[in-house]
Amino acid sequence: MADNDKTGSSMEPPEKKTPPQARVKFEVYGEEMIEKEVKSSGNSGRIYLPPNWVGHTVKIIKVE
Repeated sequence: MADNDKTGSSMEPPEKKTPPQARVKFEVYGEEMIEKEVKSSGNSGRIYLPPNWVGHTVKIIKVE
């Protein structure tokens, strides 16, 4: 009878996400780090990175 039960997780309201002002700790292992300010570029933002980073994977973390 549980198969016909409509109270499953799909019927529950989505959980609230973490408020934007909450801070969390990330632990990341890498080879190099650069701290820069995001500049306006049209309707989005842009960060220029060194050309030797092209083709590599990066992770961006907003810190403020």
